[in-house]
Amino acid sequence: MTLAAVARKIAHTVPATAPLLKSGYRASERALTTIGGVWPGVIHANTEKITIAITAHCNLRCKGCNYGRDFMPGAQLPLALYADLIEDAAAANVPAVRLYGGEPLLHPDVVRMVEIAGDHGVGAYMTTNALILDRKIDALHGAGLRKITMGYYGQGAAFDAYVQRPGRHARLIESLDATRRAFGPDKLDFQFNFLLSRQTANVAAIEEMRVFAERYDAAVQIDVVHYSLPYFQDGPETELQFRPQDADDLRRSIDHLLAIKARQPQLLTASPTALVSLEDWALKQAEMKVPCDARKLLWIGADGSVMLCYVTFPLGNLHEKRLRDILYTPDHHRAARDAFALNCPNCHCESAARIEKHGPSNRKYSAMAKARTKA
Repeated sequence: MTLAAVARKIAHTVPATAPLLKSGYRASERALTTIGGVWPGVIHANTEKITIAITAHCNLRCKGCNYGRDFMPGAQLPLALYADLIEDAAAANVPAVRLYGGEPLLHPDVVRMVEIAGDHGVGAYMTTNALILDRKIDALHGAGLRKITMGYYGQGAAFDAYVQRPGRHARLIESLDATRRAFGPDKLDFQFNFLLSRQTANVAAIEEMRVFAERYDAAVQIDVVHYSLPYFQDGPETELQFRPQDADDLRRSIDHLLAIKARQPQLLTASPTALVSLEDWALKQAEMKVPCDARKLLWIGADGSVMLCYVTFPLGNLHEKRLRDILYTPDHHRAARDAFALNCPNCHCESAARIEKHGPSNRKYSAMAKARTKA
């Protein structure tokens, strides 16, 4: 069992130790990042989470997403392949998997998939658009699901316009209300992933998000609009992507997020340090030179493809070889070192963790956050 796994077990058993253990983990990761900058050979793959796109089918047509259209069209991970994957992940002490899509609730075996993960001692959570969550939550909760994350794309007409399906926001509200009535925050964690784009970088949109999250006792993760994911698109006329002239709106938005963090620290998952850095991630994009810790990730597509991360570093396909024959091979470790060295499109995935694990970035943005919070 890895040191990180031991720390997670202690934190779960004695919750009061969690902040101290997290701080120690971050400090050890910063030390490794510093050493890795001098001696890259110390960087090795160490998978802590596998994101599994169990299906490419989707019941929405979001402006920023190609799933359900021309990204792995029709692909769906067979249950037997998934079961082997989880068995191999458990044998390798991988602690968590994220069930993803497309829309994972459309997979006919999704409940069994949650159950299989639990049977092997692998924690499973799900990212879903939640439109039909109320129809499946009883079975999913019974199978062991305890955390749901959902994309947040605005309210009412703004939501419907983004997902390009009229009337879907009303269905979402109906589903979330029913799910929360059945399972309160002590039984099911909700997290909304707020997409910070040109269209949402304003105080009014952020306030709508805050009120919505409070309504459902949910935490909020702030995700800057992607610029390099293979299944992401920029929207008509790149309307989602930030431009230099958006700097003032971005700054006001970040300042407002910092104010929310100060008043309601549990509402936003990111630290003030990470929040301040979002401004640069949005405008500088691939010019941000912060070592990547994709060594802790694996991404598996609905077609069985295995990559180090969401963007690149292909490692194989589960239709051809099992995960146990892919994990921790020389190719896997080489991909981890290449990711660390940013020999890739340099996306902003895991940006918060990357900022906090990189000593110079952590110091820079911590100082900025302190100054702006005081101001």
